[in-house]
Amino acid sequence: MAETKSTCCYCGVGCGVIIESRDGQVTGVRGDPDHPANFGRLCTKGATLHLSARHESRALHPELRRSRATARSSATWDEALDYAAGRFAELIGSDGPDAVGFYISGQLLTEDYYAFNKLARALVGTNNIDTNSRLCMSSAVAGYKLTLGADAPPACYEDIDHADLFFVAGSNAAWAHPVLFRRIEEARARNPQTRLVVVDPRRTDTAAAADLHLRILPGTDIALVNAMLHVLLADGLVDRAYIAAHTEGFEALERTVRDYSPRTAARICGVDADEIITAARAFGRARAALSLYCQGLNQSTHGTHNNAAIVNLHLATGQIGRPGAGPFSLTGQPNAMGGREVGGMATLLPGHRDPADPAHRAEVAALWEVPELPARPGKTAVEMFEAVARGEIKAIWIACTNPAQSLPDQRLVRAALARAELVVLQEAYRDTDTARFADVLLPAASWGEKDGTVTNSERRITRVRTAVPPPGEARADWAIAADFALRLAARLGRADAARLFAWPADESGPAAIFDEHRSTTLGRDLDIGGLDYARLEREGPQQWPLPSGAPAGRARLYEDGVFPTASGRARFADTRHVEPAERPDERYPLILNTGRLRDQWHGMSRTGIVAQLFGHTPRPALDVHPDDLTARALRAGGLARVASRRGELIVAVHASTDVSPGQVYLPMHWGSRFMRGAGANALTLPAFDPLSKQPELKCAAVEVTKVDLPYRVVGLARLEPGVAHALQPLLERFAYATLVPFGRDEPLVELDARDRAAPDAETLAALDAALGFAGGVRELRYEDPSRAVGKRIRFAAGCIAAVRLAGETRATEWLREVMLRGASDASLRRLALAPLDRPPAAGPARGRVVCNCFDVSEDEIARELAGTRSLGELQARLKCGTECGSCLPELRRLAAAGAGARAVRA
Repeated sequence: MAETKSTCCYCGVGCGVIIESRDGQVTGVRGDPDHPANFGRLCTKGATLHLSARHESRALHPELRRSRATARSSATWDEALDYAAGRFAELIGSDGPDAVGFYISGQLLTEDYYAFNKLARALVGTNNIDTNSRLCMSSAVAGYKLTLGADAPPACYEDIDHADLFFVAGSNAAWAHPVLFRRIEEARARNPQTRLVVVDPRRTDTAAAADLHLRILPGTDIALVNAMLHVLLADGLVDRAYIAAHTEGFEALERTVRDYSPRTAARICGVDADEIITAARAFGRARAALSLYCQGLNQSTHGTHNNAAIVNLHLATGQIGRPGAGPFSLTGQPNAMGGREVGGMATLLPGHRDPADPAHRAEVAALWEVPELPARPGKTAVEMFEAVARGEIKAIWIACTNPAQSLPDQRLVRAALARAELVVLQEAYRDTDTARFADVLLPAASWGEKDGTVTNSERRITRVRTAVPPPGEARADWAIAADFALRLAARLGRADAARLFAWPADESGPAAIFDEHRSTTLGRDLDIGGLDYARLEREGPQQWPLPSGAPAGRARLYEDGVFPTASGRARFADTRHVEPAERPDERYPLILNTGRLRDQWHGMSRTGIVAQLFGHTPRPALDVHPDDLTARALRAGGLARVASRRGELIVAVHASTDVSPGQVYLPMHWGSRFMRGAGANALTLPAFDPLSKQPELKCAAVEVTKVDLPYRVVGLARLEPGVAHALQPLLERFAYATLVPFGRDEPLVELDARDRAAPDAETLAALDAALGFAGGVRELRYEDPSRAVGKRIRFAAGCIAAVRLAGETRATEWLREVMLRGASDASLRRLALAPLDRPPAAGPARGRVVCNCFDVSEDEIARELAGTRSLGELQARLKCGTECGSCLPELRRLAAAGAGARAVRA
């Protein structure tokens, strides 16, 4: 067995991992105790990474179609890349370089990002290169640049240990950044005087842990923060000396916030004025205040100013550049920061340069030894796909991302991909929503198979090392980009391409690219002149800046009060409340919010492979306040149509007081691979912030109406290679359908479909074939055509291997439990097809899994809490929450609820 140090490929915390492998296969993963981001801890997603390393859903070979009238077929790398290069060259020659675009990903390594950026700008001559980080971090970039002068988070994880106030806004860190939240919990346990203030429209697990939860209306963050500054001024809690010595522009902001009294802001935000005053005084009186914020602030049409308002608070109180204090944006993706460093966005150039600045363009052109870089502004994510839809961009190259699920207004995005003359998809997984639109599919290496670097939220660069070879013919992303560049250059007559992309084709290639990237940072705010692969190997992960000769990187920035602006002073932004781009009205009276779940990641291309990660939340469900359910004659667990001005979905509804009346919440993770429809982004709007170009994904107007789909079809099967892939096309044949993996050691997959009437014979036959029914002697069948009831059971080794129930499905839960337990009983044959009004018990109901590490369910916890008086005793009995700790916030809530119930009974 071999062990390889690397990083987790999920969120921006950047946890170190140790990959265990044998014979070229990943066999296990554990946290790296030496990595300063996590010290050995992993969340539920990171702890199951090895289970996601299976190959059944991977893209293994290049595929190509030369006509939309035909399906893709296998091709050689030469055929696929030559075809793509030829088509790109034709379009560039006839329509200019801006007729093509590149849409890449915060999950690429820094070296991959750099290769694509050089390809687009130095060879093609277009600024049409953007990244899915536009959807999560661009407002943080713009907010830092607007106020502090550079895209550089000034704080670090160590500051968590020194803060005595955590101000968390627009972040459910307990779920989205669990390892970081464990550190916050530990800091609070060490110092009970430490306070946690959370700003969020929903009562999340993070909010539930807070000393004060400001449950504002969506889109009102600026009014709240301005009112806090109003209180700080009135109470004399601003640091006038710091403001005078290190900032500029405060006078204008001071005049603005006079209009934001707590009472005025309370009317805008929907919270009590006293709560605003309490939050402001806690911030102003804190010895060290650390703000942590994420998508709730960023994904907004005024996301830049949301970020800037938080920075304003820190500048006004001098809470920056010292231990425990600072505005700290939490990065959503594992290498969104690295992509920003190399300029892998339409609005950035390498080394934090600006493509709109002629001097910056000239600097990069000189470094790359090309005559010039393109001056015309590039299209950002939403703009790029709008341009594809108009026919302005004719070919688009997509790498390591899934825009046919993740971008807002999916109706437009999918129409754009269908219209494009050429779609190239460079992807590790062959079955993403975007893959169906690809004319060229290029198999890419993935986690555990790549070599390079990533940068986490605290500016810490970590080596990513290859543990196993990529499967099939998959290649490293940077190598694919470089190979394509050479082929394109030959067609464009660019003789300098061999020099531009002269990186070794072997394992030393990433190091050569990193050295080139390093040269673009010299003398800049992110100077890493003192860093190379050798130092990373020798000393471990390092923070930037780390200039040549420096003994170490800088943990926190601006300790000297000098900022990377023309004057050396930080700038206050004159932030003002602006109404969201879309407000409720009579037709669409509810506000839709979207976000993450604890155990899933983005579009589930990776986490969707791991059945146990569905245990906490098996299916997409819309959280609706009970009052809104009653007003619409909806019942919890029933189905409803959610409609916006752009599209609609049918989903189950869940009664929840975690959302306020008039608001609903839908997780972002489900797309067409796991449900009928395009997911949450069928509903969201493409409006974006004018500065950051980040779209509004947190505030869309919708209506929810009851749907009656009485006919149900269920398919259950062992989750063997190919089964889920065979079931996915069937989702679109029903009005409502979900595909859900269940279990752990021998997992199942379940298709649950509803419609107004029985499906046609062709659909049932396709379902039976996907479930492996072939009419053999190990199968039982029951038919009642008069009631449109049909059932199939397939046995293997005495156990149920597959089930199809149509029209009469009351035994579904029982059969699922029987299959999960692997029960082998002759009576199953008699009971399995019976028209059961009350199926036999399959043991105690388990309910939703709370602790994934030890497979402990909510019902099991509730039974223990009925007689257990402390969380510690619960953990001693069931072990829940004692491994990764991701479930600890929920365990504490359940324990508190149990204690409250016992107190009431007493």
